[in-house]
Amino acid sequence: MAGLDSSIPNITEIKLHQKSREMELSFADGSNFRLSFEFLRVNSPSAEVRGHGPGQETLQTGKRNVDITALEPVGNYAVLPFFSDGHDTGIYSWDLLYRLGKHRDALWADYLERLEAAEASRDIDSTTLPPKSGGSCSKH
Repeated sequence: MAGLDSSIPNITEIKLHQKSREMELSFADGSNFRLSFEFLRVNSPSAEVRGHGPGQETLQTGKRNVDITALEPVGNYAVLPFFSDGHDTGIYSWDLLYRLGKHRDALWADYLERLEAAEASRDIDSTTLPPKSGGSCSKH
């Protein structure tokens, strides 16, 4: 059993490629996926990203250059990546990693559409933007 879902093949290898910022995953069924660190970060299974229910998701912005600084095993079913932006609460089960790999293109397209709709950027973290200037009035 790979993780929580017995229909998912066992993971056989995980490699981090720091230069290309990709995690390479190999599975027993011959599937091999390369997922960017940015893709993994914006699809984190953490409550910070996904919320606690439908409609509570938080759009992740400014993650284009995020790195994975460490990767720790969680039992024999998952890994916990430590991202350079301080995010370290998403536990990625083998099942989740397999599904992210299988559906990468559709998930990425959906993410880019949501970014565009929000007028947000992969390069700028909208949660840390300074207040917009203009329109303020100060008394002397």
